[in-house]
Amino acid sequence: MIRLRCLLPSCILMLSFSLSLPATAASDGLLLEDVYLFDGQSAERSQQRVNVLVRNGLIEEISSASIALESTDNLTVIDGDGRTLMPGLIDAHWHSTLVKPSSVTALTADIAYIHLLAGAVGDATLMRGFTSVRDMGGPSFGLRRAIDEGVISGPRIFPSGAMISQTGGHGDFRLPHEVPTAGNAPLSYPDQVRVTAIADGADAVLKRTREQLMLGATQIKLMAGGGVSSMYDPLDVTQYTRDELRAAVMAAENWGTYVAVHAYTSRAVSMALEAGVKSIEHGQLVDEDTVKLMASKEAWWSLQPFIDNELSNPQTGPSRLKQQMVHQGTDRAFDLAKKHDVKVAFGTDMLGTGNLGENQNALLVSMQRWYSPGEVLQIATANNGALIGLAGPRYPLAGPLGILVEGAVADMLLVEGDPTADLSLIADPEQNFRLIIKNGVIHKNTL
Repeated sequence: MIRLRCLLPSCILMLSFSLSLPATAASDGLLLEDVYLFDGQSAERSQQRVNVLVRNGLIEEISSASIALESTDNLTVIDGDGRTLMPGLIDAHWHSTLVKPSSVTALTADIAYIHLLAGAVGDATLMRGFTSVRDMGGPSFGLRRAIDEGVISGPRIFPSGAMISQTGGHGDFRLPHEVPTAGNAPLSYPDQVRVTAIADGADAVLKRTREQLMLGATQIKLMAGGGVSSMYDPLDVTQYTRDELRAAVMAAENWGTYVAVHAYTSRAVSMALEAGVKSIEHGQLVDEDTVKLMASKEAWWSLQPFIDNELSNPQTGPSRLKQQMVHQGTDRAFDLAKKHDVKVAFGTDMLGTGNLGENQNALLVSMQRWYSPGEVLQIATANNGALIGLAGPRYPLAGPLGILVEGAVADMLLVEGDPTADLSLIADPEQNFRLIIKNGVIHKNTL
């Protein structure tokens, strides 16, 4: 039973229903009563039930006592009936426009088609309980704007813009016949539609970084080492020089934000850290000394649960061999991160799935291979929110993200049961996420 109550005498409502709703919110906000709270800061939910008041997209009050309201308040009042209220989930390594299409489709199809697919992925992502994503490469600026303006439904997007890559690097998708490139040659199609940005030399990297910031990037993504799915670069190669990396870092710092790099090996990661990079994406092949360097630099390690199971992105040929190398390093990477207390973020890095990202929740649940359920949820909420906060003024929010405290952004899920005791609840969002609230607005209600 959900109580939708306007406190004005002329509009008292008592409704019971079971359906998903368009985004709705009372003019003055929400009051969620009688809920257990998982605030993202602790690995356990609260021992006693609380009430949570939301106004203007922020959490205004959390109290174990009844929250006094004025007779003139116009609030939606929801009886949580002992369910768990937790922060919205965050995916710290997402590719909004590249989740569904195959690599061939993504690099050859009309870009309008790719954007339409991305819109469908965005709606599905929000309905899985992911209220924010850090987009780590691809043309997601238009999608972010459409979501922010309420044209379509989706998570809050923190975009990197085009993935910046050297020639022959992880982001170079040109075909061999396109090399060598004449000085007056047009940009390749992936560069034209802003999937990638090929840049060689510190000056070129500086320019491409500034372009992404101009377009609205909240952080910058560089390819600093070999990749699994790329055509030319072995996994062990190091990409970009210290001067090139430093050029991107300086440009980002001038805008109050930071650089994240794709890298797997110790040499690539160490060089990036020494250049001032703040976030390492992947890194499954690093040695212990490099992990110690990460810890000393207070860098973030955006790790993905890449293990050889039904959730992994299928690869063939040489890419399959590289994928197996990554799988073999994943357990050790998580163990070293825990041993040296590195700040860990969670991301899925889903590409070319052919669907709307359906394994996103299952990948999060698979993190309990290394962490307790409550710790997994901490990583996917408070940790990821803190990482996003490194963007500083580039995507200002009125309060902290990924935690439920007074003054925080009201991104919230009302869960059937206790996910800190049974993480499998997260794997079935359709059944178990009864409310999905983003910025104080109800996007799903199946109470």
